[in-house]
Amino acid sequence: DSVKETEYYPVFYVALFTGLRRSELLGLRWSDVDLDMCTISINRILHHLWDGTIAFQPPKTAKSRRLVALPPSSAIVLRNHRGRQRAERLLLGGSVSDEDLVFAHPDGTPLLPLTITHAWERLTKRAGFPGVRLHDARHTHATIMLSQGVNSKIVSERLGHSTVSMTLDLYSHVLPGLQEAAAQGFDD
Repeated sequence: DSVKETEYYPVFYVALFTGLRRSELLGLRWSDVDLDMCTISINRILHHLWDGTIAFQPPKTAKSRRLVALPPSSAIVLRNHRGRQRAERLLLGGSVSDEDLVFAHPDGTPLLPLTITHAWERLTKRAGFPGVRLHDARHTHATIMLSQGVNSKIVSERLGHSTVSMTLDLYSHVLPGLQEAAAQGFDD
């Protein structure tokens, strides 16, 4: 809620509600987003190289190339974002095409990864959560899903992990409570 009125709200909302990596978010084109079917296709990532250039590359592993279901609320946020993006671009004398970046400056140029990270740090600090990293949105997404009993295979696929065991190793701290709930559920 504290970032709702900022330009970063859509990217941070989608980060929390999908668990996408920063580079995946910044590499998204509108052609990768299906707002009617509520899906995002992860086909490329954005890297800001040391020489200052922007490079779009395939995701780091085959499992990272994936289709991620969007919660309906994220589709609404993205639909509103696209409308604002079109209006801003029109004021600048341009338009938005399917090949344009979902998260970009008003003129269509890419947002830099460090810009997003610094904005996150500034906004979380202002909201009373200093020290919460942008990557923690990904961890939060996974932790909430596992806590809700979502199958670890599904969580692994959403996150683009190479194996389910990687997901389970990273999020084993969530599992003890799930074990207790499963035991209680069996008695019930």
